[in-house]
Amino acid sequence: MRTVLGDDPRDALNRARAAVDGGTGAALIAVGGDGMANLALQAVVGTGTPFGLVAAGTGNDFARALGMPLREPAAAGRMIADALKCGRVRDIDLGRIGDRWFAAVLASGFDSRVNDRGNRMRLPLGRFKYDLATVAELAAFRPLPYRITLDGGGVREVEATLVAVGNGPSYGGGMRICPGADLTDGLFDITVVGECSRATLLRVFPRVYRGTHVDHPAVTVLRAATVELAAEQVTGYADGEPVGPLPLTARCVPGALRVVGP
Repeated sequence: MRTVLGDDPRDALNRARAAVDGGTGAALIAVGGDGMANLALQAVVGTGTPFGLVAAGTGNDFARALGMPLREPAAAGRMIADALKCGRVRDIDLGRIGDRWFAAVLASGFDSRVNDRGNRMRLPLGRFKYDLATVAELAAFRPLPYRITLDGGGVREVEATLVAVGNGPSYGGGMRICPGADLTDGLFDITVVGECSRATLLRVFPRVYRGTHVDHPAVTVLRAATVELAAEQVTGYADGEPVGPLPLTARCVPGALRVVGP
């Protein structure tokens, strides 16, 4: 087994790529949260090297989608070791934006504004930071004019509070924003929360953890293999990491990643 460390994310990615290119062994195993998992994806996709994930972060939404133990590194390590021994490897889909890959959700709109605000805050730490950022952002947020294009078809012009493109079902530490998303069906689930008041958003928001928000009349769920999103002054976040301002085009790539685990 070889351990790969880095002085910063770019250095860690370069070292991980060098390890995979040099024949890292049976698999590349990432230990951390969704950010670390996303970084490791960039090194392993397209190489044929299987990927394993030991969840040790705050959100762990990719590990949750894979059915891995959360914040139980010893149990996750044993599960991965057993899967490697038994050859338990499967292919899953990934999302791609330009040359960047993501596993769980591309977020935009209210949720990405919350990320923007949370990233500027020093305190509090952990999930409470984003709860506070959510409350602060609610006071100023207004629905945004979006242009959404699915699979190269006609442009949908909508006023939306947020648009989330899900390869996996959850983000933000278990918020099931795209509850029907499947890692193996070759399609994204796109959750569009339309124009709604702050009071409605506050009523609907708690339902995201159960995935029942999709039953609300303000919420529409679409499905497509390619999604183009355009809106002014909105940053896209994939797996919690900023990927750049809209417009962005995301493509679902079937079977892009080999994973070891349950």
